[in-house]
Amino acid sequence: MELRTLGNSGTIVSEYALGTMTFGAEADEQTSHLIIDTYLEGGGNFIDTADVYSAGTSETIIGRWLAQNPGRRGEVVIATKGRFPMGEGPNDVGLSRTHLRAALDASLSRLGVDHIDLYQMHAWDALTPLEETLGFLDQAVRDGKISYYGFSNYLGWQLTKAAQLARANGWAAPVTLQPQYNLLVRGIEHEVVPAALDARIGLLPWSPLAGGWLSGKYTRDQTPTGATRLGEDPKRGMEAWDKRNADDRTWQVIDAVAAVAAETGASSSQVALAWLADRPAVTSVILGARTVDQLTDNLAAADLTLTDEQRSALTDASAPRTDDYPYGAPAIAQRHRRHEGGR
Repeated sequence: MELRTLGNSGTIVSEYALGTMTFGAEADEQTSHLIIDTYLEGGGNFIDTADVYSAGTSETIIGRWLAQNPGRRGEVVIATKGRFPMGEGPNDVGLSRTHLRAALDASLSRLGVDHIDLYQMHAWDALTPLEETLGFLDQAVRDGKISYYGFSNYLGWQLTKAAQLARANGWAAPVTLQPQYNLLVRGIEHEVVPAALDARIGLLPWSPLAGGWLSGKYTRDQTPTGATRLGEDPKRGMEAWDKRNADDRTWQVIDAVAAVAAETGASSSQVALAWLADRPAVTSVILGARTVDQLTDNLAAADLTLTDEQRSALTDASAPRTDDYPYGAPAIAQRHRRHEGGR
């Protein structure tokens, strides 16, 4: 598996990270530990979790794996997140010093570690001044509780403001952003990706298979059933069946992925993951699996190299919709000029 730097830091991580939102929810502890073992055997070294995943159970499961495997802490880069509610009180949520201090200490305890490699703000907090959050994170770096920090689900202007504010105050700089990004969801390419490239911040895409849509498991106009995420909950959040099934672009993208899969002999999941891992600013793609077999199939994407033609076919088929302004071709032309000048 390819190794890359963690954003603008010097820490090395694998191009595919292990997402653990399924731990304690869709995967019991024994299965979760087998998933970790399989991931590490496949060459991965980057484990991503969050305090809110199964109300702390995901972190606890990872902590027990670490306790059962003494001496292996140095083999893995551990990332977690704080921000969402972990209680009913007004200060049990958000990015204030009050909440983050309690959230970080609780994550350290559940994981059973003395420091977290990457601590991520799970979403923007409109009530807390950004200076307060960044000041806390800088102090956490100085105190040795975290090595680096990053964000998740931030917009482009929020990312740029944070990077510039940290620089202006001489604080530790953010190194990563974790956004939703896949062949069906490419809106971040308008503002978020350019902001990340400008600040040398690495992207850690979540939902790289769009909640299973890009795996090839669904058929047009046939509502999913059985033990799949949409089979169990067709109205599941942004992945809801009715809306995406009714959109011709969804099936245009799925058909393009299937065509490349047929050419390469790879699975649709592997094709979608390989395309994403090669996108600008992407550091590591987060794989979420509920079974060892799912993870094994996904990890094989590391061995798949798409041709320029295949990559272009996928990119063209999944082009995000835009109006002419401000993201269409005429507006893009306004933002560039030729070296030789002229009209």
